[in-house]
Amino acid sequence: MKFFDDIEVGDAEEFGAYDVTKAEIIEFGEKYDPQPFHVDEGAAEESFFGELVASGWHTAAICMRLNVDRMKQSEIAARAGVGVDALRWHEPVRPGDTLSLRTEVLEKRPSDGHSDRGYVTVSMAGVNQNDVVVISFEATIIVARDVASS
Repeated sequence: MKFFDDIEVGDAEEFGAYDVTKAEIIEFGEKYDPQPFHVDEGAAEESFFGELVASGWHTAAICMRLNVDRMKQSEIAARAGVGVDALRWHEPVRPGDTLSLRTEVLEKRPSDGHSDRGYVTVSMAGVNQNDVVVISFEATIIVARDVASS
């Protein structure tokens, strides 16, 4: 298990490979963000984007999935998210794109009044198969401390 005290500012990783499909873009769009360029190929061709593109919220959800899978695999003692800052969508995600996630620990601080946890802020960037950043944000999470070894 990787605890708060095992994490260092500057720790960086790149991981994941998530293939985005046209069907998934449309399904997510219909359910959560039913704008024409997310749900209708014909209308999308006439839009600002000129083609079907994923909702930014869909892109964020994919990045969340990649991150959770990595935390499970790395056995990071994450307890909960606190918030997201500086969320930006840089480029649209299209059917056939493959997304991966880059992370870098920006800051960590112990919790005031709670010796069993700390806060870790991580810069996250979703990139496509062409190494183009499509989304970026900073996420702060609560990570358990290893109180058993203290």
